[in-house]
Amino acid sequence: MKKNMGTTDKVLRLLVAVVIMGAFLLNRISGTTAALLVILAGIFLLTAVTGVCPLYRLFGINTIKKRKT
Repeated sequence: MKKNMGTTDKVLRLLVAVVIMGAFLLNRISGTTAALLVILAGIFLLTAVTGVCPLYRLFGINTIKKRKT
């Protein structure tokens, strides 16, 4: 698959995933909310690592900066 996420996008997703996982591990969130947020964190982590966001592809979004030539 062609990558469609820029560096800033990846870093933000990683930070959000780390914050959610930290809150979960420190028992700041629990129950259904925790389950949903942990799933979201997993999705953010997966998309940040791969550099591909299926929703971006669906809507035609690309956050990779184009080089000037």
